[in-house]
Amino acid sequence: MIERYSRKEIKSIWEDYNRYSIWLKIELAAAEAMEKLRIIPRGVVKKVKLKAKINPKRILQIENKVKHDIIAFLTSITERAGKEAKYLHKGMTSSDVLDTCFNLQLKQSGEILIKDINQLLQSIKKQAIKHKHTLCIGRSHGIHAEPITFGLKMLTFYQEFLRNKKRLENSIKEISTCAISGAVGTFANIDPKVERYVAKKLKLNVEPISTQIIPRDRHAQYFSTLGIIASSIERFAIEIRHLQRTEVLEVEEFFGKKQKGSSAMPHKKNPILSENLTGLARLIRSSVIPALENVALWHERDISHSAVERNIGPDTTIALDFALHRLSNVVKDLNIYPKNMKKNLNLTNGIFFSQRVLLELTTVGFTREESYKIVQTNAMQAWKENTSFYDKIISDKKITNKIPVNKLKKLFNFSYHTKKINIIFSRSLKK
Repeated sequence: MIERYSRKEIKSIWEDYNRYSIWLKIELAAAEAMEKLRIIPRGVVKKVKLKAKINPKRILQIENKVKHDIIAFLTSITERAGKEAKYLHKGMTSSDVLDTCFNLQLKQSGEILIKDINQLLQSIKKQAIKHKHTLCIGRSHGIHAEPITFGLKMLTFYQEFLRNKKRLENSIKEISTCAISGAVGTFANIDPKVERYVAKKLKLNVEPISTQIIPRDRHAQYFSTLGIIASSIERFAIEIRHLQRTEVLEVEEFFGKKQKGSSAMPHKKNPILSENLTGLARLIRSSVIPALENVALWHERDISHSAVERNIGPDTTIALDFALHRLSNVVKDLNIYPKNMKKNLNLTNGIFFSQRVLLELTTVGFTREESYKIVQTNAMQAWKENTSFYDKIISDKKITNKIPVNKLKKLFNFSYHTKKINIIFSRSLKK
């Protein structure tokens, strides 16, 4: 991922030095287990630890010649550590190191993403509670529907990201496995106790059965989860973008005093952060199909998945980390305009009370079809003429012959639409 969309903590997980350091930890942990099992001489790990140094440039120099990354790595370590290093990798295969390392990197990245989601949840929750009773119009198909509150709007995102957190926690657990089983996964040349030792040392779980590689359905679940989270980010970003439109302007991204919106038009304040989040969501989701396709490999292994994972591993986790952090700041600093919400609420002269009138008519003798036609006719006339829907209703003799005006007036009450809000908040925010 390019620097523009990279944050230091998660980026460092995917840097060459850290990857080679994890490889060395795996090799040393396996050697420790072999020492305990008296498979290799005592003291090997201590001597290798003392002398071994990670030199990414040297490893790449060797790889350019031998065309094999693990061999290049082991050769580099041997150059520094000496003859004791010959006991490293005993009975192991490359995938033991590569797959265990990759899963550990995904686990570490996932733990950062969980922190990001927690931060985002705090930002959303604060806005939801603050605007619990801030009335605004609810929209379906982009058209005014019935009143809600901005707090309820925020609460839908809060619950969605709670679900995303749970999905990610499950996916981290699913991906946190270790395989040290040797060629084609039979343990022919290595003791399963070594695998258990390495797994415990790295705080991973033992892969019950590996076919020389760790099964890629685990990775497919992980990247699919990242794709779902990205879609949730985009849903939020689109909501902000729509609500910031000039003719709506119910919310607005924070705009700094020295910030400029357009090179040509000095008046512009554009929702660039939310638009950027939409773009990042597309990029993150693009990793899902390749991850799913990686599940189907030849026999006990091939490396068609390798190039895919070397790209989507860092790029997808780094991009999602950046996107979650950005969205959290957008939500926290969001400019919210209750007056504009009220103005937009009144744009249609109350026709959103149509369902209340419809339901009341069905209780006084009209069929639902008759009620719908009466209410729709009055609503469409009020909308077309830009006149009060209430005035239209109380002027309709079909209605007033059945329902007194003072009772009709009570139907046009905003509190009707918010009377269950405490129940929704209570069940949405409970631990």
